[in-house]
Amino acid sequence: MARLEGKVALITGAAGGQGTAEAELFVRAGAAVVLTDVDAAAGEALARRLAEAGGRAVFLPQDVADEAAWQAVVAAALREFGKLHILVNNAGTIARQGILDTTLAAWNRTIAVNLTGPLLGMKHCAPAIRDSGGGAIVNISSTAGLTAHDDAAYTASKWGLRGLTKTAVLQFARWNIRVNSIHPGQIADTGFYRSAGEAFAHAARAAIPMGRQGTPRECAELVLFLASDEASFINGAEIAIDGGYIAAGLGHMRNRLREEYAAGRR
Repeated sequence: MARLEGKVALITGAAGGQGTAEAELFVRAGAAVVLTDVDAAAGEALARRLAEAGGRAVFLPQDVADEAAWQAVVAAALREFGKLHILVNNAGTIARQGILDTTLAAWNRTIAVNLTGPLLGMKHCAPAIRDSGGGAIVNISSTAGLTAHDDAAYTASKWGLRGLTKTAVLQFARWNIRVNSIHPGQIADTGFYRSAGEAFAHAARAAIPMGRQGTPRECAELVLFLASDEASFINGAEIAIDGGYIAAGLGHMRNRLREEYAAGRR
């Protein structure tokens, strides 16, 4: 499974959930990985585990909203591995505040992590990817970047990341860098999933035509594909990975309610 043999990847938010799943798959696919996160203990433990299993992995603490931190991380990645081919903008945060309840602090932090972070990542990684012969950037957005979501700041950041991805395609295609976004729906075994509460999880699951949440591994498989040469002509795509929620969630709920209503009339 050497789909990324000889490649070097930088994955932000790698200390848990989807980021960890991506790191594990990338290493198995032959890549050297630079892992970053604000959770240094978990990040260092992951890098150690991957290295002990024979992979090439280093961890660097990073706040993705800090431009100087991006400059330091890219420089360290080049010192360690000499090249950079892949950037996965995975780090994210959520405030779970509606418009009337949104505090300025929560708004600013969410936009800083979810939108400014990927901007800075592409700004500082793209030249290194260009100089390494080209590669791929995968931005982790959300179904909240395709439709409405109750969290005002999160929704704005994910719609913004969707648009920023298109701008990156326009500017980086000539450097042989492909840029795509994925849009996960409800993904189990993540911090976001746990923070939503059981009532939200139940309601979200009911709206998914497939009737279940996704997994971090399923998201990681999609990221791996987009980062690999197998996706060599995919550029600027926005791919929902959501069990059919965006495509058919409304119709699914309508059919379900119609059946329940008819059964109650009998």
